[in-house]
Amino acid sequence: MTIATFEQLGLSKEIVKALKEIGFEIPFPIQKEAIPLILKGSDVVGQAHTGTGKTAAFSLPILQKIRRNGPIQALILVPTRELAVQVTNEINKFGKYTGIRTVAIYGGQSIGLQHNQLRRHAQIVVATPGRLIDHIKQESIDLNKVNFVVLDEADRMLDMGFIDDIKFILFYIKEENRQTCLFSATMPPPILRLAQEYMKKDAKEVRLNEQELSLDTIEQSYLIVPEKEKFRHLCNFIKNENTDKEQTIVFAATKQRTQRLAQQLEDEGFRLVTIHGDLSQKERNVAMSRFRKGLDNVLVATDIAARGIDVPAVGHVINYDVPYEPMIYFHRIGRTARAGATGKA
Repeated sequence: MTIATFEQLGLSKEIVKALKEIGFEIPFPIQKEAIPLILKGSDVVGQAHTGTGKTAAFSLPILQKIRRNGPIQALILVPTRELAVQVTNEINKFGKYTGIRTVAIYGGQSIGLQHNQLRRHAQIVVATPGRLIDHIKQESIDLNKVNFVVLDEADRMLDMGFIDDIKFILFYIKEENRQTCLFSATMPPPILRLAQEYMKKDAKEVRLNEQELSLDTIEQSYLIVPEKEKFRHLCNFIKNENTDKEQTIVFAATKQRTQRLAQQLEDEGFRLVTIHGDLSQKERNVAMSRFRKGLDNVLVATDIAARGIDVPAVGHVINYDVPYEPMIYFHRIGRTARAGATGKA
């Protein structure tokens, strides 16, 4: 049978109702593949980058399978606080009519506030590894009833040195009852070893071709110019290409370059926000809120923003500084052409 709707995937009417309200009518390929497997109880290794619908692919079946009003039953580990907030927001939208509570646990936010959130009995926790370990050591979180573990953007967590932290966390979750899902844009050997060590031997693989994921819907082009002329060409491109309905993300190599470039663009009259490592969590949240609402139509960022930004109106990604790693480029340009739209890089 060809699956054309979320109902055919076996999802509850409460979940389908919420999906329809946010405009989700037809499952994406990763969702068609992964959701039935997770509903059956299989461990799943999924190769997919952000923008392909993978958050729904793992969270929808979890929302269906866990008990409302129960203890923490699902743990989703993510590499960055931005992604923790985004994934939590998405799950709350999907689970609007389920009565299931999801909370985000990440560094840069008051740990006391997180203690209070955890005491109010969430069923799903989305966490960055470092802050979750803080809670484990303080005994402010109970993982004894966790049945589902998701490692989201596992390659990014590997790059950031979180593998030992992940192993520490998994030690506290009973293996015999655990269903584990791992999602990653790439599958380097350490990620495959992690899957072999912590997932069932009959884990199912869901792999989408990288080119299929992004390149078909992104028009890519490049311009070779001297350094001193880059800014002029950047301004011309934004002026000519940006519309009221489309926004632009500009990636620069360093915090200093980001700040300087943002100031130059402001001097030219562009409405913009910046995100880089020197900003506090509150400042980042304000910047992203303004960008999502369309109050500013240009975001200037370092690679800290290359993952975890999901703004449907982003029509253009500009690599003002070309990244050294091909996969960083891949993740940068994945900020456009979201959810079946087209974009330019």
